[in-house]
Amino acid sequence: MLPINIIVASTKEMGIGFKGNLPWRLKSELAFFSKMTKTTKDPTKRNAVIVGRKTWESIPEKNRPLKDRINIVLSTQKLDLVPKSDDLFQCSSFNEAVEAVNHPPLQSVIESVWIIGGAVLYKKVIEEGLCDKIYWTEIMVDFECDTFMPKWSSDDFVECEDASVPNDVQEENGIKYKYKVFKKIATSC
Repeated sequence: MLPINIIVASTKEMGIGFKGNLPWRLKSELAFFSKMTKTTKDPTKRNAVIVGRKTWESIPEKNRPLKDRINIVLSTQKLDLVPKSDDLFQCSSFNEAVEAVNHPPLQSVIESVWIIGGAVLYKKVIEEGLCDKIYWTEIMVDFECDTFMPKWSSDDFVECEDASVPNDVQEENGIKYKYKVFKKIATSC
């Protein structure tokens, strides 16, 4: 089974969105997201991102599908995924997406899977114990939010270090934030 990671930015109160958008604009944090979800150890493979329909629709059209990644959009509705691409798939459930990435033809080209939102998908993956690591950007400023990331338990996840993740506090436009990595207790960092 391919490793499944969550990548998310939230406030300390776990706020991740407001009116269908990110409450903050941090170019460096978006660059980190891009780097983490694109980078593979094996240059012949790529990563897959699994995203819920609402989060997919919140991504500016000019940036869809996310480049250099296999994009899997979850929706029970028939979507007109434009542009048509060999890197863009629709699945009706998370379980269907996991099946797809762990069997041919995708299995042979994917190194790891990244869950990129939204809240319902994050909740399912955490509650069902399907996540190996959580890459969390802690936004150290309060923002008004109406969408929240579920909290994870210290009984299930422990903070760890990852050489590809900066340890120090970052700042952009007066907004401080810090990258943190949590691994499932049974997973190595």
